[in-house]
Amino acid sequence: MPFNSLNLEMLSYSVHGAQFEAPKRYTVLEPVGQGAYGVVCSAQDEERHESVAVKKIENAFEHLTFAKRTLRELRILRHLSHENLIDIRHVFLPGAKESFNDIYVVSELMETDLASILKSPQPLSDEHCQFFLYQILRGLKYIHSAEVIHRDLKPRNLLVNCNCDLKICDYGLARVNFPSEEFRACPMTEYVCTRWYRAPEVLCSWTNYGKAIDIWSVGCIFAEMMRRKPLFPGKNTQHQLQLVIACLGMPDQECLQKIPNSKCRKFIETLQITGSRSLADMLTSASQDAFDLLTKSLKFSPDKRIVVADALQHPYLAQLHCPEDEPVRASLDKSDFEFERRKITTEVLREELFLEALRYHPQLREKYLEEQKRCGTMYHITNYRLLDVGESQYASDEEA
Repeated sequence: MPFNSLNLEMLSYSVHGAQFEAPKRYTVLEPVGQGAYGVVCSAQDEERHESVAVKKIENAFEHLTFAKRTLRELRILRHLSHENLIDIRHVFLPGAKESFNDIYVVSELMETDLASILKSPQPLSDEHCQFFLYQILRGLKYIHSAEVIHRDLKPRNLLVNCNCDLKICDYGLARVNFPSEEFRACPMTEYVCTRWYRAPEVLCSWTNYGKAIDIWSVGCIFAEMMRRKPLFPGKNTQHQLQLVIACLGMPDQECLQKIPNSKCRKFIETLQITGSRSLADMLTSASQDAFDLLTKSLKFSPDKRIVVADALQHPYLAQLHCPEDEPVRASLDKSDFEFERRKITTEVLREELFLEALRYHPQLREKYLEEQKRCGTMYHITNYRLLDVGESQYASDEEA
């Protein structure tokens, strides 16, 4: 009989009227969050005697882009280990490799997120802002050292506990930034992160951009912590650009000439800004050091934006900065991300996700690989051809 499932003894629960499954080692307690992906429940890990969060990703293959985001997040987080990043402790797939539709991911349980805190009446002192900002930058330093761009930093993706510990989550839109030209994956897409936190180079449709887009998002989050409301709440891309320029001023000609999208460049050049408020007007209560760090984070030109290592050394964070306790790591192994640049199918993503789940079941993984070798059916992503320049990764009928 072929090896095609994890064969875990599962218990079934009803959560919001839908089935929620978990191995016997987890006692599912109650739902703690819900989103487009599915639902998150708190649970007790009876083997390790600790509370965990179990996320059910529903109908993972309904859209291949969504399945690929799930694979990307699982693969990135398996390689990253840091106090200010959410961890993955277990992945399980109910059913057979050929037919499973739901993916369950176990991680540490956090109490809330920064978005909920900012909407609450809970007061935030300057010390709170410093500590939250420091942890965001400390985690981001590690992420960037791995040559990963998060691309979706926002208050909702910053999980927080009652002791103010903060962890960055949600890496589905992240991108591994391999410097080698031969490994260039699909072009960087415009659709990254929630509009309010998008950097100008993303709004202006630059096809390639770098780590500076995360710094812009951090600047927007920092301002929101001080103001208790979003800095640039744009209603669409054009409105977003209007709000940014009304606050920061018109970019200079050198910066404008770097915008590859001529329509966007002309739109900016013809903007008539009325009733503008400067950054200083919008943050009258910010200290001198806080305002200085903010302005260095919110430069229209990505080349002039502060980098994460320098932000950590800024005087605003002097009381918290500790170089010996701000770890980095080597860049990720690009061979784990071949799926990003290959012509792939639903079956390939199923295989990749099944292999990813097996990483958390080492004995089963060894058995599975031995069986493939014995049967002469060894799977390898490099058996699938590289994408041509500008080619869609999926067949249109698969992505529909």
